[in-house]
Amino acid sequence: MRKTYLFSLLVVSLAFISSRGFAGTETYKIDPVHSTIGFKVRHLTGKVTGRFADVTGLIHIDADHPETSSVEAEIQAKSIDTANDKRDGHLKSPDFFDVEKFATITFKSKKVTLVDKETADVLGDLTLHGVTKEVTLHVQFLGKGKGMDGSPQTGWEATTKINRADYGLVWNKLIEGTAVVGEEVDITLNIESDLAK
Repeated sequence: MRKTYLFSLLVVSLAFISSRGFAGTETYKIDPVHSTIGFKVRHLTGKVTGRFADVTGLIHIDADHPETSSVEAEIQAKSIDTANDKRDGHLKSPDFFDVEKFATITFKSKKVTLVDKETADVLGDLTLHGVTKEVTLHVQFLGKGKGMDGSPQTGWEATTKINRADYGLVWNKLIEGTAVVGEEVDITLNIESDLAK
């Protein structure tokens, strides 16, 4: 079940997408309380959703040159939550994420390609289960405003797909010819971030 996510969070990656409301270079910290790294994967005849609850990271925004902005995120693998303790325990085991050996999932951007004033494709390295591969996050800038404490805040949404087998997550079994777990994982990141002080 791959996350993702930031991924990084990762997630997140994004930032750069619109310079509206930004001045010079600004750095934002991902707010783990109001950010979600979600995923969806095939399970037999249906799909199972889940999330990683513990994500941190920084989004560096260059208002004058948004294409040079960057993001780095870290997710705690043990924070996986699919609303079922037994399933979560299996996902944390060596059959899947092996969280005792591979405690974190990271994303670090390498290139930002602007699509329009509110969207961008962010290419970066996703490290999951000890394997690093490039992924592209399709990012949308949701806005900038003031948070509950009056400090600047930004919002982002990003999506991507990965194949869990590419990261060595290959556990599976067949039931009457149908795989229990699919290989393709849909990842959605919803990120709020606060101006770093």
